[in-house]
Amino acid sequence: MIGIIGGSGVYEITQKADSVEKKLVKTDYGEVEVSILDIFNKTVAFIPRHAAGHSIPPHKINFRANIDALRNVGVTQIIATNSVGSMNLEMPPGSFVIPDDFLDFTENRDKTYFEDHVVHVDVTEPYCSRLRDIMADCGEVITGGTYVCTQGPRFETPAEIKMFKLLGGDLVGMTGVPEVTLARERAICYNSICIVSNYASGISEDNLTIDEVFEMVKAKESDLLELIYEIIRNLDDDFDCPCRHALNGAEV
Repeated sequence: MIGIIGGSGVYEITQKADSVEKKLVKTDYGEVEVSILDIFNKTVAFIPRHAAGHSIPPHKINFRANIDALRNVGVTQIIATNSVGSMNLEMPPGSFVIPDDFLDFTENRDKTYFEDHVVHVDVTEPYCSRLRDIMADCGEVITGGTYVCTQGPRFETPAEIKMFKLLGGDLVGMTGVPEVTLARERAICYNSICIVSNYASGISEDNLTIDEVFEMVKAKESDLLELIYEIIRNLDDDFDCPCRHALNGAEV
């Protein structure tokens, strides 16, 4: 089964499905409402990351419950979407970027499922390269780039953006971590489409507003949905991937 974790710009995906069934899925970390969709005769499980009405702020998202809810309904590969600011002039507003690495500047988030025993999951390639190759063939995207995840909910300062750039960051957002590593801990293939909504603080000449983010995402909504639909068309249920064996050799 294919999982979609979407923020703004993806909520309309349920309207184009041939059928929609909503399930309240229980996990050890809480209950999550999952929409089970029939798209192109494939079963797709969709979770709106910020819940209905975009009501949950990024630092309050129950990432562990979301990933486990998808696993519990049978998801083996996840396509996520994230709205981001750009620190790289070659990744302008309006572009779609598939990252290949991340820097984690979040605080006080539950970042692992393994609280009671020692497990060291490899993240040399934190995002699934198999999914990246499929996604790159499905539309106009930029492949590669380092995603910097901040705690939020505030935007970053110009000095922070300068630091992130010096460390090699290209994109900045608030929701990509620990989602990506939790998926790895559950041996689920995971990759993300980052929608660049604006240039980051200090690069943009204007003050940042959430309206600016929503306006760009709205403008790109149709293109984003078509990209996701094309990815769904090209994903196969019968596959093997190193992500599926992420716990091999990881447990002490």
